[in-house]
Amino acid sequence: MNTLQLQTDVLIIGSGAAGMMAARAASDEGAKVILADKSLIGRGGATILAQMTVAVALGEAEEDSVDVHFEDTMEGSRGLADPSIVRAIVDRGPEVILEAEGYGVKWARTPDGKRSQAFAPGHSRARCVYVDILNTGGATSNGLKRAIWKDERIRRLKNVMLTKIVVENGRAIGAVGFEMDELRPVGISAGSVILATGGLTEVYERNSASTNMTGDGHVLAAEAGAELRDMEMVQFFPIAHLFPPLVGIDPIMWDPFRYKLGGRLLNGEQEEFMHRYNGEVAGKYTAARDQTTLAIFREVEAGRGTPHGGAYLDFRMVPEDQLKEAFGPVIDILRNQGVDLTKDMVEVAPMAHFMLGGVRVDERMRTRVNGLLAAGELIYGMHGANRLSGNAITEALVTGRIAGETAARTAASASDETAIERALAAEWERLETFWHPTEVKKDSASLQTFKHKLQHVMWKGAGPLRTEEILNAALAELQALRAELDEIALARPGKFALSLVEKLEADSMLKVSEAIILGAIERRESRGAHVRLDYSEMLAEPTSSSLTLDALGRWRLETVAPPVDG
Repeated sequence: MNTLQLQTDVLIIGSGAAGMMAARAASDEGAKVILADKSLIGRGGATILAQMTVAVALGEAEEDSVDVHFEDTMEGSRGLADPSIVRAIVDRGPEVILEAEGYGVKWARTPDGKRSQAFAPGHSRARCVYVDILNTGGATSNGLKRAIWKDERIRRLKNVMLTKIVVENGRAIGAVGFEMDELRPVGISAGSVILATGGLTEVYERNSASTNMTGDGHVLAAEAGAELRDMEMVQFFPIAHLFPPLVGIDPIMWDPFRYKLGGRLLNGEQEEFMHRYNGEVAGKYTAARDQTTLAIFREVEAGRGTPHGGAYLDFRMVPEDQLKEAFGPVIDILRNQGVDLTKDMVEVAPMAHFMLGGVRVDERMRTRVNGLLAAGELIYGMHGANRLSGNAITEALVTGRIAGETAARTAASASDETAIERALAAEWERLETFWHPTEVKKDSASLQTFKHKLQHVMWKGAGPLRTEEILNAALAELQALRAELDEIALARPGKFALSLVEKLEADSMLKVSEAIILGAIERRESRGAHVRLDYSEMLAEPTSSSLTLDALGRWRLETVAPPVDG
């Protein structure tokens, strides 16, 4: 079979903001780069979907500093963030925001020419920059694409799924997988490897992720020998759209309008309720995301939910001219679908939104596997048990830049390419078995049904509200789903091996779902995004869950102390 074999200084897997920034940074250091993605370059992942803000201590709206940003982030993390990671990110935040502006990302400006900085919950200062209107992520992605597109040192590989990090003598020396279009084996030898594959929230029935965020990077890292931390910590976005059905609207788009206009959250009896849980004052937006999520579910649990199981979001008290100014063209999209915000409320409810735990790295984005780095939403350290609004793109841009710099500066000399050839041959043999199970009982038509089953199990069993009983039941259901997936056989296509990609993604989804549940069972407390109805109190001393894979591919969990400052 025709094989694509390549060699580079730095291999980056994943091309959202973190991956593209890593490519830019590594090239700036003079390294030769390959940027590979199972989707289109710059079009997959979460960055392009992000509509809101980027938190950075520029101090243009009011007096601010990276020290205050650090303190706010640490406090918001509920005791679980890694101080060295938070410090590394907030310190370089201003630098990368200005760098992105140089790539054509037009941060909104005030009439006097300063960058506009908005307030967001959990931050003590107005420090969140943005691109009007609801285009922060798209503008950031487009700017980074322009920054890498004509660089001769950066080779871009789209529709390439890399399925194994090759580790030789304790060092990552490249990766192997396949090109989807032609179902061609791919082997890439590299001096350093960066994982920037994003999150895993596609494992949930209600999620705001792009469909390719299936936990691939978490599995690649763990199978290579890296450590994962606090996988039970999944953030649920509190006011995602629930009802009525809308077309062409991002389900999480309500948030910026709520804190611009003071939109009210009401229960099913049309009463404000946030003051009961957080002391939030009517018309203000101060509760962090974990607090708002819990408050909505508590109201639903008490029988005060809306008809579809959420809360009402109400803008009826806002003058129509202010609504039009804030919502811009979105107001017409809503009205054309029968929603008049001067008269109608909408129903909102929590939705899986962001992975807080992930791959353990140091402040230079190095995993414990020599030569293997990670960046972006994939990593653990910045958010702990709760992410502050605006910190996600900051994390992606800064950790991408740090990872790219580190990878380029520490890249090993070219490895023996025969090691990559051997690894590719072994991996292709594994994929052939994966493709055609020995005992064929089901066909590929079952894959979408399988995925929906898994998402339903995770939403009901390991969603925003958890108990030991429902977590154990979900774990048993995952074990049954493992047997079901193993029985699904795939017909070999002539080209574009989408069904193989889907089965590999389903396999990753199963593995990371199990890690989430194991961590959630072990954490017998409620802390931030992790809510245990049977252990409602937060323990005085925080702990962190460390997960690694053993030789048989089984998760091994150990409770450890979280990182401390200094």
